[in-house]
Amino acid sequence: MTDTSLDVVGVGNAIVDVLTQADDAQLEQLGLAKGAMTLIDTDRAQELYGLMGAGIEVSGGSAANTLAGIASLGGKGAYIGKVRDDQLGDVFNHDIRAAGVDYRSRAVTSGPPTARCLIFVTPDAQRTMQTFLGVSVDLGPDDIDPEAIGQASITYLEGYLFDKEEAKAAFVKAAEIAHAAGRKVALSLSDPFCVDRHRAAFLHLVEGHIDILFANEAEITSLYEVEDFDAAVARVRGHCEIAALTRGADGSVIVTADEFIEIAAEPVEKVLDTTGAGDLFAAGVLYGITQGYELAVCGKIGSIASAEIISHYGARPESPLAPLIAAKLK
Repeated sequence: MTDTSLDVVGVGNAIVDVLTQADDAQLEQLGLAKGAMTLIDTDRAQELYGLMGAGIEVSGGSAANTLAGIASLGGKGAYIGKVRDDQLGDVFNHDIRAAGVDYRSRAVTSGPPTARCLIFVTPDAQRTMQTFLGVSVDLGPDDIDPEAIGQASITYLEGYLFDKEEAKAAFVKAAEIAHAAGRKVALSLSDPFCVDRHRAAFLHLVEGHIDILFANEAEITSLYEVEDFDAAVARVRGHCEIAALTRGADGSVIVTADEFIEIAAEPVEKVLDTTGAGDLFAAGVLYGITQGYELAVCGKIGSIASAEIISHYGARPESPLAPLIAAKLK
């Protein structure tokens, strides 16, 4: 198969984000674990939504944010994720298409409502996420679009989706289609709590199906059950071709069998909201790889894209990233 009309196709939870500002005392009062992503049910979602302060509603979902970033960089991407035929489903559908992403999934007419993530942003820019996954977690092998996977240079899988057996099977199906077509497969570990829940399954997936792995320091050390970042780096080296690992203000590293590339964090005047920082780092790295840049440049693009996101509220670029990257790489 030679059609590579897409740079990246993403598979993930299709979610609408609801963001509000809060302080530590409010988080404690609401019983929220600061900085974590917690899965909640319908009743808890309704309760917290009623207690939230004024907020903004924007389409989100980790892989969807990454694909929006790739489009903003000038890349061609498609997205596979499940929504209901409800108001938030319409919002998601409109927003991702408006971002320049080819959205391949049709809204379903039955089942739970469209997913939403309630995000509490504290003054230190940490985000505490309470996520109701709704119909998004019903994604299974039948939802995988073989044509899109075959057209994409890289298939990007979102770890947040990994809770149900149907999703695990969907990931394997997507990876097998991609590899049969001579394509690459990337995975984001998404959250240390995801890793803790599914460590053995994640390890099996990484060792058997993943070419490019994205993780932060907490996620990669949790995956290999080590305390030391360097020990985790040594372990991941033998399990995938490329590991792109973020370390917050300390920047990031890209690791291959032969290289250890350190990338400095891009300076930001003021960090307002870290929501989407990892998603946009992945967007920059994936875009760079599909455009044939050296890995050090890919990491630089990821760092610049991540810096743009954390300088404002919300997890998608406020202005096109392509001219920003062009200026910064001169």
